[in-house]
Amino acid sequence: MPPGLKDVAALAGVSIKTVSNVVNGYVHVAPETRARVQAAVDELGYKPNVAARQLRSGRSGVIALALPELQSPYFAEIAGLIVQAAERRSWTVLIDQTDGHADRERNLVAGLRRHAIDGLIFSPLALAGEELTHGDGTPMVLLGERVSHGPADHVVIDNEVAAADATAHLAELGRTRIAAIGAQDFPSAVTAKQRLAGYRRALADAGLPAHPSLVASAEQFHRADGAAAMARLLEGAEPPDAVFCFNDLLALGAIRTLLQRGCRVPEDVAVVGFDNIEDGRFSTPTLSSIAPDMAGIAEIAVDLLAERIGQSDEAPREVRVTHRLITRESTRGRETST
Repeated sequence: MPPGLKDVAALAGVSIKTVSNVVNGYVHVAPETRARVQAAVDELGYKPNVAARQLRSGRSGVIALALPELQSPYFAEIAGLIVQAAERRSWTVLIDQTDGHADRERNLVAGLRRHAIDGLIFSPLALAGEELTHGDGTPMVLLGERVSHGPADHVVIDNEVAAADATAHLAELGRTRIAAIGAQDFPSAVTAKQRLAGYRRALADAGLPAHPSLVASAEQFHRADGAAAMARLLEGAEPPDAVFCFNDLLALGAIRTLLQRGCRVPEDVAVVGFDNIEDGRFSTPTLSSIAPDMAGIAEIAVDLLAERIGQSDEAPREVRVTHRLITRESTRGRETST
């Protein structure tokens, strides 16, 4: 006979109820107890009877994850990490791409219960505030910066502080004409606006002027947009000696243009990005970047959703994850990069 809850409880030295709480993803279990139960589960090779559990709980064991785009390395990595975190709770994840379209986001939120979804992790671009409130009570956790103090738990990055850290790094290298690539002015461009604010704050702190001519817009955060923006900056009367790009794809495009124009990176123009995607770790030169705690975003989002599925009635919470600046060849040079 395969091992059951009773066998796991005996090996871990806990009650059957505690084992049930752990394997069902309830959060109110002491970390050391959870670790002991998980070790017993792994040792015995215990597999929960998912069908029976769903019948008892009235839940499907399925959550949804909705992201603006899956082609983006950033969102692709987030999706993979959320799937891993969900698998540890024996959840299945259905993934949808909204393309940031209001109708798709609205239909997604309105139609959750029809698809027997226990909960949703959602990064909206078009909807905000009351538009994210839905009547069927399906638990939801929000990602990204589009919504603040909204109707659901929310996991965010402090974009302004992170952008200031990236820009301050360039100023500390002695660069005085620091450009920014990625400015956007449409209503949903909250991320871009926060990163621009952080860039400007760091310039002010360093006593450097904020020249409007050194701020380049980007319709999207793709490589081609970064390459085109860098070309415009180089054609200006006073080209930059450093550039902060609002994501790594923009930075990789900017570096391509710089090298095509005969500029050395970082000797002539230092470049720093945002997201710490894998491409930047293998580019030439390797890319300095802001690294958000991606694993933390995934774990926190899944934990918050588990609490809501477990009928938590706390007020909506906003959780900020940490970040760090990783310096590589694009700012420090080949011999001094870390």
